[in-house]
Amino acid sequence: MSGNERKESTNMSYVIGLRAVEHLLSLNDIKIRKLYVEYHPVNKRIQSLIHEVRRRNIDISEANRGRLTQICGVSNHQGIVAVIKRKSFIDESSLRTFIETRLSKKNTSPIFILILDGIQDPHNLGACLRTANACGVDVVITSKRDSVSLNPTVSKVSSGGSESLLFSSVKNIEKVLEWLSDYGVVLIGTSDSVEDNLFDSDLCRPLAFVMGSEDKGLRKTTKNRCDEIVSLPMSGTVSSLNVSVATGICLYEALRQRTSTKRKS
Repeated sequence: MSGNERKESTNMSYVIGLRAVEHLLSLNDIKIRKLYVEYHPVNKRIQSLIHEVRRRNIDISEANRGRLTQICGVSNHQGIVAVIKRKSFIDESSLRTFIETRLSKKNTSPIFILILDGIQDPHNLGACLRTANACGVDVVITSKRDSVSLNPTVSKVSSGGSESLLFSSVKNIEKVLEWLSDYGVVLIGTSDSVEDNLFDSDLCRPLAFVMGSEDKGLRKTTKNRCDEIVSLPMSGTVSSLNVSVATGICLYEALRQRTSTKRKS
């Protein structure tokens, strides 16, 4: 890897996969700095994408699949790698400022936050971010401890949704939960061992869903910070759901309630 590429990798992020890169081109606030593509692509969608990228005067370099893997660090790139400057990643200080500003806005829907504590599978994180984007979540917060970070696989699974979704990785989830609670944000965790039903909860308030890790769920210290713990109704023989599926159900139930309330208003 050349010196320029090493510098690029420290300041930029890689987005891989055809659908994710197509989504990037549809966003006005995300600028593709460079596009790497496989030599002589036969996929007509990639050919069309290359034509559009050239029309926008974005730098393009061709490489073989092995070189593309070396550039982005993963092999499931589908022959296309975009380099972007990620604007959606904010530190804890900026996170707090954003939430204070968001809460102070009048005549807007209540703030909607997703907190992921201990998600280790990039496919799960990507799926959660894709659904969060679709449901209008304001910001996603993850813990730096025992959690996967944003990477090309996460971006690919999220179909580009992670690039236009505000994202913050924090050192101490419990501390963040504490000041969110002080601001009046209702913290709702999930568990399969409680009777309170997700569908009976009021999700039209300023709220944050708090989801735990794939294998152990919410940590005790995190659960103790929550205002409510709810379960998802289970009518079949399985006792639990994948965290990305459970997250999707929670987010869409909140969206359903909020949409219904707007219609009534």
